Amino acid sequence: MTKRPLLLTQGDPHGIGPELALKAWSRRHIDSLEPFALIGDPDVFARAARILEIDAPLREAAPAEAAALFERHVPLISVSAATPEAITVQAIADAVRLIHRGEARAIVTNPITKAALYKTGFSYPGHTEFLGALAEELWGTPTRPVMMIWSALLAVVPITIHVPVADVPHLLTRELVIETARIVTRDMRDKFGLAKPRLALAGLNPHAGESGTIGREDEDVLRPAVEILQAEGIAIVGPLSADTMFHAEARKAYDVALCPTHDQALIPAKTLAFDEGVNVTLGLPFIRTSPDHGTAPDIVGRGIARPTSLIAALKLAARLQP
Repeated sequence: MTKRPLLLTQGDPHGIGPELALKAWSRRHIDSLEPFALIGDPDVFARAARILEIDAPLREAAPAEAAALFERHVPLISVSAATPEAITVQAIADAVRLIHRGEARAIVTNPITKAALYKTGFSYPGHTEFLGALAEELWGTPTRPVMMIWSALLAVVPITIHVPVADVPHLLTRELVIETARIVTRDMRDKFGLAKPRLALAGLNPHAGESGTIGREDEDVLRPAVEILQAEGIAIVGPLSADTMFHAEARKAYDVALCPTHDQALIPAKTLAFDEGVNVTLGLPFIRTSPDHGTAPDIVGRGIARPTSLIAALKLAARLQP
């Protein structure tokens, strides 16, 4: 049986994604990377090869041909559309469809610039929501994507993501906490292979509210959610004071930290593993990872972008169970 490849999308054609993709391929032996195929505009990748001045022979191919070509060529699935931004969106959609058809193992997405995509009619807040909509369309079941930032040092899940801090107390419901924890537990078991995933829930307020004296959310929302989850057999503790749960000794007690706000989760994750962090979307019927950084327009074309996070995303996607 032909080995199914990973699919690596081009991301923003004006960002560092295409350069990183070719740098990753050039390190395929050094980093023991499994075969992947690029998916996007051939001209974008050819331009990146010229910028980097590296020998990266692109070869258009079907997914089934990628593994055989990967040793000497960069397998490429060509995408065409009316505009570069439309190609970016189409590449993501085509990659998910190929996974649905059983022709690819997982999708690794290079970063996108949402503001540019909005001009094409793209109506999703980001990759995660778009992938969730594609999953519902193709697999026909309700999907609730959950963002996790993973590294060998720390895995974190923000329960609320790109929302104003002032809105968090209204959005942070027992139901949201419970649903998020269930999805994290299931995927850490099924995709990461942990028999009994251990979760730690950070408090919303300083010192987890100090028994309700510094805000009621920890006592009225988070603690009851934890009790319900524990009654279901999920290994979760909390709410814990967020200022003491990320040092080395504390991290030994859990596998994933769930945090009420975006920055509670991402500040420690990026402090501990800025270059090695991987964005993993849980809750999908397929594997999706992504480097944990943006398009970096300020360094495009300078050849200095580091592929460390993308390589980590490729290696994790290959390791996870579909």
